[in-house]
Amino acid sequence: MYTIKFNFEQKGLTPVTLENVTPGQSILEAALENNIELHHNCGMVCACSTCHLYVEKGEDLLPELTDREEDFIDRAVNPRINSRLGCQCILEEGSGLIEVTLPDQTQFLGE
Repeated sequence: MYTIKFNFEQKGLTPVTLENVTPGQSILEAALENNIELHHNCGMVCACSTCHLYVEKGEDLLPELTDREEDFIDRAVNPRINSRLGCQCILEEGSGLIEVTLPDQTQFLGE
């Protein structure tokens, strides 16, 4: 089981920690199941960059970045070295702490 801490760049949002998150789901799915807003315009198939996030801790608990994911991260707003797509961050068998920061989601209003 995993613990995932969500931090937010958007002003006024308090960090949220999810405990006992089961392996096999993505960080995006865990967020959505817990009413944490993370856009996903392509329907979670790695065809856009709206579920872009920053992995602060626990990168070693996630699958390696693929070339396809990297191509879409390059199109994201403000990509960094620790950028990932939430739909591609599938929790592998095991357990641990993953900490992510979600970019300001208000940048997508009006799309």
